[in-house]
Amino acid sequence: MSATVSDFILDRLNEWGVNRIYGFPGDGINALTASVRRAEDDGKVEFIQTRHEEMAAFMACAHAKWTGDVGVCMATSGPGAVHLLNGLYDAKLDKQPVVAFVGQQARMSLGSEYQQEIDLISLFKDVAGEYVHMATDPKQVRHLIDRAVRIAISERTVTCVILPNDLQELDAPSPPPRKHGAVFSGVGITIPKVVPHTEDLKRAADLLNEGEKVAILIGAGARNAPDEVTEIADLLGAGVAKALLGKDALPDDLPFVTGSIGLLGTNPSFTLMDKCDTLLMIGTDFPYSEFLPKEGQAKAVQIDIEGRRVGTRYPTDVNLVGDSKDTLKALIPLIKRKEDRSWREKIEEEIKEWWKTLEKRAMKDADPINPQRVYWELSKRLPDNCIMSSDSGSSANWYARDLKFRKGMRGSLSGKLATMCPGVPYAIAAKFAFPEKPVIALVGDGAMQMLGNNGLITIAKYWKRWKTPNLMILVLNNRDLNQVTWEQRVMTGNPKYEGSQKVPDFPYAQYAEMLGLKGIKVDNPDDIERTLDEALNADRPVVYDVYTDPEVPPMPPHIKPGQAKAFVSALLKGDPDSIDMIKQSWKDMISEYTH
Repeated sequence: MSATVSDFILDRLNEWGVNRIYGFPGDGINALTASVRRAEDDGKVEFIQTRHEEMAAFMACAHAKWTGDVGVCMATSGPGAVHLLNGLYDAKLDKQPVVAFVGQQARMSLGSEYQQEIDLISLFKDVAGEYVHMATDPKQVRHLIDRAVRIAISERTVTCVILPNDLQELDAPSPPPRKHGAVFSGVGITIPKVVPHTEDLKRAADLLNEGEKVAILIGAGARNAPDEVTEIADLLGAGVAKALLGKDALPDDLPFVTGSIGLLGTNPSFTLMDKCDTLLMIGTDFPYSEFLPKEGQAKAVQIDIEGRRVGTRYPTDVNLVGDSKDTLKALIPLIKRKEDRSWREKIEEEIKEWWKTLEKRAMKDADPINPQRVYWELSKRLPDNCIMSSDSGSSANWYARDLKFRKGMRGSLSGKLATMCPGVPYAIAAKFAFPEKPVIALVGDGAMQMLGNNGLITIAKYWKRWKTPNLMILVLNNRDLNQVTWEQRVMTGNPKYEGSQKVPDFPYAQYAEMLGLKGIKVDNPDDIERTLDEALNADRPVVYDVYTDPEVPPMPPHIKPGQAKAFVSALLKGDPDSIDMIKQSWKDMISEYTH
């Protein structure tokens, strides 16, 4: 059998170092799927069949997050292509390199409103705006693949190649002819070392040296520079807050790390920003400016690899465009150690008190289980070098606050898009990328019913391939779309609307057992410690189905008058759970003042 265009695509991807593709089949990519099979037989690639194209895109995004390599997903024409979009937007907004391959109807039918014919170039023009093209000639395919991968890596973004089904079956392209219009592309890219100009580094150092109360905010872009962030924080006597995507950029057991910032953040992070006179932002595009210092309060320096992202969240005085690690290495020799450590000592003392507050909150009774206690007990048991994913919603609240990351641990979630449903796909991708590591997914019951249960089928299909079976899906089973319920109460002053917020009870643990996985149902707080130990040491992937109280409030680090007014309004309007809500809110508020 002669090689086809599809075979050429797989060979070219192999040259680029792509060794795994996530996808779901369909007649729009039949030829490409057949080539994937042949490439897999030859040991060139591993194909992971997902239950839904959205999961394929989430997994490709997660693959890029966990490994730093380009993620690849594929889907058929029409509806399959549409289903990729949410996961691809997750990758785009979190700056992850992902290449999507999608099928299209035969070239001769395009423009006829043929079945499943969609204007895919227009559809993908936003999510893959840096590069989206449709192949119409086999001789195009070489440079389409090369440019799609190269641009995805260099721009840390999503690209897309559209493949009409008839073109996929044609003979593999020979080298382009030596004539006008031919393109001879190649494989490979090296990311350059980017460091700011010396004069800008000196200006930044002068500003930071003058500050008396320095705050540092880091994001995912600082993940490659933990030692440098630690060193400059020590020199400046600064506390370090973390944007949610940067939770694993620095361990939480360092005494000057204040934890997360924002609505899901901590009291020490709020104090750090509220009282500082100088701000250093490293590798972060944290969007909520209301949690940064007031305009004019602090002088500010920002470090980011992209010039387009500096000065967009706070009026910075010095912008350093460069890699976080290399820029800090160049900046640190210019920084003078601050002898007055009173600011640092104040922040560290508040951090100590905050952890006591969190433990106090976690140990409060609830009906039946306090979700904070589940996360608090899990935090004490986290395996070394584990990987954690969190879904959006209330699961992200406790992920942000109650889990104390140690050195070597990884964690991520949907940051800028904050979409539901990536928790389980992220975890599956982590096990494929690092099959020897323990992985934990933290998921609400809303996301579990939306897409997570389907992910369990994929886990059941593949888990015996992994070097270790240690994968736990922790489901907060509160029968409520809890984050939105609290947003309705606190942001708009409306009571809980059960028609939109109540989630059907589902036997997640029992369903896991039906699939050949392990299921653990927990509805008694006295069983938490024992069952967590059991789940973390199981001989197969586990669904940990824990019944939690939806009325435990995700208390913000600072309650604004408008939020308090809206909360009272929701009560007065007849919230169906008002009594339980008042009781739980009161318990957490008094824990602020009693230890």
